[in-house]
Amino acid sequence: MYRKPIRTAATTLTLAGAASALGGVALADPQPSTAEVRDRVDALHHEAEVATEEFNAATEAAAAARRELDRLTEEAARRTDELNRARDALGSQASAEYRAAGLPASVQLALSSDPDEFLGRAAQLDRSGDRQARALLGVQDRLRDVERLRAEAEEQATALEEAERAARDQRERVESRLAEAERLLATLSAGERAAALAEERSAAPRAAGDAAAALPAAPGRRAAQAVAFAYAQLGKPYGWGATGPDAYDCSGLTQAAWRAAGVSLPRTSYSQADAGTRVSRDALRPGDLVFYYPGLSHVGMYVGDGQIVHASRPGAPVRLAPVDSMPLVAAVRPG
Repeated sequence: MYRKPIRTAATTLTLAGAASALGGVALADPQPSTAEVRDRVDALHHEAEVATEEFNAATEAAAAARRELDRLTEEAARRTDELNRARDALGSQASAEYRAAGLPASVQLALSSDPDEFLGRAAQLDRSGDRQARALLGVQDRLRDVERLRAEAEEQATALEEAERAARDQRERVESRLAEAERLLATLSAGERAAALAEERSAAPRAAGDAAAALPAAPGRRAAQAVAFAYAQLGKPYGWGATGPDAYDCSGLTQAAWRAAGVSLPRTSYSQADAGTRVSRDALRPGDLVFYYPGLSHVGMYVGDGQIVHASRPGAPVRLAPVDSMPLVAAVRPG
């Protein structure tokens, strides 16, 4: 006799699990192609470089703000000492004048401990023509100006530190995404990985001796020194915020190269773009700085023969690359 099959809870779960598994296969994202992996890594690299230049700018500006804050603090202390000496002098005068005719209004003012009372009474005496009161009020006004400037500098330093922290956070996020891309590369076969990294290999630097032998003539002594320095860094690693001598980021390398030639450049790529004379792509000469991407977030040094030396990205050494291997936006001749 035919019996209708009984669907147990276990059977239901098994079938549901199978359906889920089949559905998972059907809905799974396809494995990225090697071209997609390369594009993803390139995009992450660009984001990381933008964050690095922002971090460099924030760090430099914060240091300048701290120096200014120190200067203002010292000036405030100096003016405070001036005020205290003036009040001490009036206090000494008070002893003699009190014995003669009681404390004059200006001395009473000088001995006042309440700032609001001091300012109010000083304003009244200033209107009455008291010379000593006017002198005290002038010192107090200068002190208040310094305190106001110091407060502004402190606010600026706080804002810059926050910007620095934000840039550092952005850099950390990009590093995480780069690590994710590297993990993705590791899932590819050897041939697929080689294809994804082929562009990196084609841009690898020549040996230092070969590079020096191929050194083109620079247009002047300083440019020649800058180019020679850049060549000497070939093979050194990229480093976040690094300015040498063991590692570099892109603007750190160009800054160090021109510093070796006696020329001071700003710290970031986009500020270096304003540190010289703009030149066209066709007029490039060894030593010129070339800037890439719309935000001028990457900089390298032109060394002749259609090549640049640059610190490109984490995991890659300082190396030679074709000048047109990235979207060139501007070029500058320092000095």
